[in-house]
Amino acid sequence: MARQPLTARSSSRGRHPHRQSRRAPLAGLKPSKDICLELEDHSSLEKSAVQFFGTKGAVDPQSQAARLADQFISQNRPLLELLEVSVRRDYDGTDVRLLIESNSAVGAVPLVSPFTAKPDYGLVVQPRFPWPGIGPMLAEMGWLVSPTPLRLPLLKRSERRVPPWVLSFMVLARLRSLLDRLERRFEFTAQERLAPKGTVFWQQYATRNLPRGQFLAVPCAFPDLRDDRHLKGAIRFTIERQLQSLETQREQGAFVHRLIALAESLLFKVRAVPARRPSPRDIDVWLRRPLRSDVLFEGLQAIDWTIEERGLAGLSDLEGIPWTMPMELFFEAWVETVLRGVAMRTGGRLRAGRKRETMSPLAWEPPYSGSQRSLVPDLMLELDGCTLVIDAKYKRHWEELQQGRWAAKEDTLREEHRQDLLQILAYANLAEAALVVCCLVYPCSASTWESLRERRRLFHKAEMSVRSRRILIWLTAVPMCAAVDQIAGPLADEIRDTVFPNYNSAMRP
Repeated sequence: MARQPLTARSSSRGRHPHRQSRRAPLAGLKPSKDICLELEDHSSLEKSAVQFFGTKGAVDPQSQAARLADQFISQNRPLLELLEVSVRRDYDGTDVRLLIESNSAVGAVPLVSPFTAKPDYGLVVQPRFPWPGIGPMLAEMGWLVSPTPLRLPLLKRSERRVPPWVLSFMVLARLRSLLDRLERRFEFTAQERLAPKGTVFWQQYATRNLPRGQFLAVPCAFPDLRDDRHLKGAIRFTIERQLQSLETQREQGAFVHRLIALAESLLFKVRAVPARRPSPRDIDVWLRRPLRSDVLFEGLQAIDWTIEERGLAGLSDLEGIPWTMPMELFFEAWVETVLRGVAMRTGGRLRAGRKRETMSPLAWEPPYSGSQRSLVPDLMLELDGCTLVIDAKYKRHWEELQQGRWAAKEDTLREEHRQDLLQILAYANLAEAALVVCCLVYPCSASTWESLRERRRLFHKAEMSVRSRRILIWLTAVPMCAAVDQIAGPLADEIRDTVFPNYNSAMRP
């Protein structure tokens, strides 16, 4: 007699054949419809594992949810690290909870389901400062940092709250690189020439051209070195589609006009070829080319996104593209943009850690025994007799420090703030000036910054003397909005008042 399968076998050995086994397979469970986790950067989220995995109808829902949570965390740890997100399982006595904490990265990634081992789940980390403010900042800083797509499976949903211009910028940037690196190749060309070249169609020449008196029109076919017209046609098709999308977003701000200008400049480069929508077979042929480069792959991927009308991944109904953007680097680039305005107002020289201009190597003995190899402050502004060392911190510390007393703060917050102070004081040793200003810069909203400026509380200061040097410590905030001149003014005034105490305020611009 054949054995019954495990899922269909009845427990006839006991007195209660209708009772279900406590070891029922997980395949019988169905995940809940809420398959996407969403939170803001530098925030936390608690989720019921029973509700998230849909184990409420199981015999032992909490035990099932705990095992699924452990498997879920283990399977997705590398994907979670891409967004600097940590997930751990906890039990509060009544329910199994998923504790999710985000850091400074934003974006969206697919997550593997413990039911199917496929990317059926998703994780979205939103910036805590809204996209309408981030867009103009990206353009103001020259797109030094921007969203980066990830080579991962598509998410089951796309993010319609992320403005379409974000994807347009990524597509246009890839097409610009592809056009700059587009290789020329030999193509067979049919042409009527003054002299024979390559293969000559003598019969056509004798029966059609000679009777008409076209003695110097010799029909020929020959290989000619020229650009790939089919690929250029696909690029033109993609640029025109992106340009149509950007035209509908002009009210977003001046940065969209810059993107339109970029699209028009790329369109001018391919004006000689007609637009052509590529087929999936065309893209496969291009991908099989020998010596295929990353630039070609990324350009073809951007073309495919446009054809399939993909969006950045998130929480709406269409499939989306996984992406990420490190907000810590974004904020550093924004502070650098603001400090350029300060340098122009004060006549100082700005050096940026992004360009490795502030790097100071550490010489270990023996060399292989060292840990950190160098000190790299974010920014250093050098003036006559004074050096400002600036460290940008994309944290919530500024908002939290404004509320309540220091002694009442959590130990974690106080310890992180101490580490920030110790780090900036270590950077102070790299300056040779007699006066060193160590400045920690935190982000804040535009309304918070305006309120602090009106109340003259933009700067929190401390001072210490070390032998013949003065070291000042400043804590300040920079708003996440594109108003460089407005932001740079108070900072430049504070620097002038510190470095040149007798500066006449009437001379300020």
